[in-house]
Amino acid sequence: MEFPRTLARVGQLTTAQFLVAFVIAAAAGTFVFFHAERRRIKHPSAWASFVFLFLIVGLPAYAIHVRRVRNSRN
Repeated sequence: MEFPRTLARVGQLTTAQFLVAFVIAAAAGTFVFFHAERRRIKHPSAWASFVFLFLIVGLPAYAIHVRRVRNSRN
């Protein structure tokens, strides 16, 4: 028995959905950049880029990093 060699479509992303996701990621990245500069966290642009590109991993990683820096300064 031979199976067809086609891939199932996962889903289509509409333009509106893409723009909403892009705006949310850009806003989160911008917030992280200004927050990192205000709190004097090293490499604010790198953190902002990381959050923008990988929001689901980057934002919690930034929050954990900020907490560790804050605890080490006290």
